[in-house]
Amino acid sequence: MRGRKLDSLGVSAFCESMAMMVQSGIQMDEAVALLKSGGGQGGCLEQGLVVMQAETEAGKGLSAAMETAGIFPEYAVRMVEAGESAGRLEDVLFQLARYYADQKTMTDKLKNSVLYPVAMLVVVILVLLVMLTMVLPAFTDVYDNLTGSLTASSYSYVRWAYILCWAALVVMLVLAAVLAAGFALWNSKKRNVMERILGKMPVCGAILEGLGMFRFTAALSTFLASGEMQDIAVAESVKMTSCGKVEEKVKRCAGRMEEGHGIAQAAYDEGLFEPVYGRMLLAGERSGNLESVLRKLTGLLADHCSNLVERLVGIVDPVLSGILMLTVGLSLLSIMLPLIGMMNSVG
Repeated sequence: MRGRKLDSLGVSAFCESMAMMVQSGIQMDEAVALLKSGGGQGGCLEQGLVVMQAETEAGKGLSAAMETAGIFPEYAVRMVEAGESAGRLEDVLFQLARYYADQKTMTDKLKNSVLYPVAMLVVVILVLLVMLTMVLPAFTDVYDNLTGSLTASSYSYVRWAYILCWAALVVMLVLAAVLAAGFALWNSKKRNVMERILGKMPVCGAILEGLGMFRFTAALSTFLASGEMQDIAVAESVKMTSCGKVEEKVKRCAGRMEEGHGIAQAAYDEGLFEPVYGRMLLAGERSGNLESVLRKLTGLLADHCSNLVERLVGIVDPVLSGILMLTVGLSLLSIMLPLIGMMNSVG
């Protein structure tokens, strides 16, 4: 079965449900059957559970059944397989549930944070179009029907209003086109080009690097929970970063590990994490609580990324609002000045 993949929230719910049933001592085929019987809403998960039930009843393991179903990410299938091999399936399933729940939360935060500036940009463009197609032409028609020196001398204000609105509209349309092109590049095979461009911008570069660190730390925590060796866990986790700067740092850490250092010491020496986080990791490794410290770091990095995104929105939103108020205000002032002059002349 190959088709639509399960989203992050669905994978998280599935892994958590399976983990609780494994923890309770329920056999794998019975656990899948219980999940299937609790469905009834259709969708790719229920279709996948039908396939998985047949596979587990035939004696295959959970990872093999997940791979055959074809609705789970490759990373989740590999981690379940590693957990089965190491006899730590329960821990891995709980870890995967947290990992995909964190991914869903982070994705939703990013989408919600970006949505408001985009909506504000659309509003600015619409207001400018209304000004240019309805408001300004209406005043122009009024002034065109008037004669006299007053009209001739003050009509230049209206021309300035047109120029101002057109200039602001062109800027907003260019910005919208840049955003659309960036979105298209981000979702194409040329994503690295967009990463390089954004990486040169202070706040955007910090967000990309923070997201890369979040993905790496979450993946590393899951790999270690599966019983994987540290060097292999680092080598596999670096594939999840989707950030060139983070990959370079992790590869330097891997080089230090080849010299005999542990992951915590290598990360601290290479400055992979901030100093306070690096010390936390060192303390966790020395006390035998490396996995729990990594889970804590994952949460801290997620909060850090959210703060950076909110900071970016806090910069963009006032700028767009200021452009809208300034353009509309000056335009209205420009078209009202002739009217004020006429009223004073009549008075």
